[in-house]
Amino acid sequence: MLVIKALHISLVVAWFAGLFYLPRIFVNLAMVPADSEAERERLLLMAGKLYRFMTPLGILAVGLGFWLWFGFGFSGGWLHAKTALVTLLILYHLYCGQLLRGFVAGTCTKSHVWFRWFNELPVLVLFAVVFLVVLKPF
Repeated sequence: MLVIKALHISLVVAWFAGLFYLPRIFVNLAMVPADSEAERERLLLMAGKLYRFMTPLGILAVGLGFWLWFGFGFSGGWLHAKTALVTLLILYHLYCGQLLRGFVAGTCTKSHVWFRWFNELPVLVLFAVVFLVVLKPF
C-alpha cells in the first residue's frame, strides 16, 4: 500500500504542476496583442499540450486516491472535506479545458487580471488538502 501512496503523491504533485501552470499560460494568452498571431498560436500549442499531458496525471492521481480510500476505508470528517476539495479540483481542471477551447475558438473574453485570480484557487485548495491530510482535524 505504501507504493500506491507514493505513486499517488507523485501524481498529485505532477497534476498540480499543470493546474498551476496552465492558468498562467491563460494569463499570457489574455495579454497577447491582437496583431501577434504567432505568439497566440505558440501559447495555444503549449496550453493544449499541457492540458493533454496533465489530464491523465489527474485521472491516475484520483484513481490511486480511490484505491487508497478503499484500502484504508472512508472514515473521518477530514476525508469527506478532502473528497469535496478534490471534486472541486476536478471541476477546476475541466473548466480549464473549457477555457482553453474558448481561447482556441477566439471567444474567451476574460481579462489577464481575472486569470491571475483564477490561478490562485488550486494553491488555496492544495494548502487545505495538505492540512487536512496531515492534521486530520475532525
